Amino acid sequence: MLTKGDDYPLHQTPEPVAYAGTDRNFYDRYFFNGYAPDGSGFFAVAFGIYPHLNVADAHFSAIRDGVQHNLHASRELAMERMDLQVGPIRIEILEPLKILRVSVDGEGLKAELTFTGRAFPIEEPRFIHRIGPRTFMDYTRLTQNGHYTGWIEIDGVRQDCVPGTMGTRDRSWGVRPVGTSDQQPHGTGVVPGFFWQWTPLNFADRSVFFHVNADAKGNKWNTRAVIAADGADAAAQIDGDGEMSSPLAAGSRWPDGGTLTIDGPEGPEVLTFQPLGRFQMRGLGYTSPTWGHGLWHGPLAVEREDFGLKQVNPGTMDNYHVQLPCKVTSDRHGEGMGVFEQLIIGPYTPFGLKEYLDVG
Repeated sequence: MLTKGDDYPLHQTPEPVAYAGTDRNFYDRYFFNGYAPDGSGFFAVAFGIYPHLNVADAHFSAIRDGVQHNLHASRELAMERMDLQVGPIRIEILEPLKILRVSVDGEGLKAELTFTGRAFPIEEPRFIHRIGPRTFMDYTRLTQNGHYTGWIEIDGVRQDCVPGTMGTRDRSWGVRPVGTSDQQPHGTGVVPGFFWQWTPLNFADRSVFFHVNADAKGNKWNTRAVIAADGADAAAQIDGDGEMSSPLAAGSRWPDGGTLTIDGPEGPEVLTFQPLGRFQMRGLGYTSPTWGHGLWHGPLAVEREDFGLKQVNPGTMDNYHVQLPCKVTSDRHGEGMGVFEQLIIGPYTPFGLKEYLDVG
């Protein structure tokens, strides 16, 4: 089947763009988050395409007055991967790898947000992870910090992005668990688990990136730390090692602040995280039992979901995955802002999580 994408030099296989290899879990995803210079007004967007499931879905979330407002949308892909609209949520690529726009208009939630990158995106190391004999993940991701202009309207109350609104966007593509979960056992004694921390940070004239994946015993299988000055191209990005120390908040699998040490051009740099709020990633479909990524909802489905952040139960799996907007203090470069994202599924020895559903 030929589609719009076939008129662009995008092919990765001998087949038309509509076909993405042979793995049913192939996906192609956009993610955005943003916040004011003081960490308030947090918002986020996710948009995914699942060629083998014939599904596209999109989510928009914004926090206002302690309530997280979420808009979910899903449609049949119809094999057209170049159509970046799902119901009331649309993405436009104005300048590849630099400027993108998100538009939202549905169920009382509206937004027009334009993202402009601060430097060339960083390419994170390829994520390949197996649990027992099965490939759990195999994907590539780019990450980019930037600034936002625009506005968000919730039930008729519009607020402009304050000057200096900033955040992060990423693009990832490849294989990860999507759609209906796989019920086939991984093998005798094989316990699936996942540990993830991600901290993209914005300082006055530079960005700092750190992430780590580890197994249940704490052994790292994917990590990178990068410093990128404003306007830096790929060659000017500074790579180094990073090490995060972060306790769990009581009764949860959420981080309670943390200290990141990275190797910079001036030697070790210590960054201290002070959480200013919390965003639940299930508002974007992550670990959501109803709006999980790639689930089939028919030709088109749209739903709004609001919840108070103080009422969220930290002990249920759909609430494990969070992003915390944080003030970040560097011992070398003053204060900045960023997010601390964390997801822990299953046992994790360094934090004393012995059972699948233990909390700290």
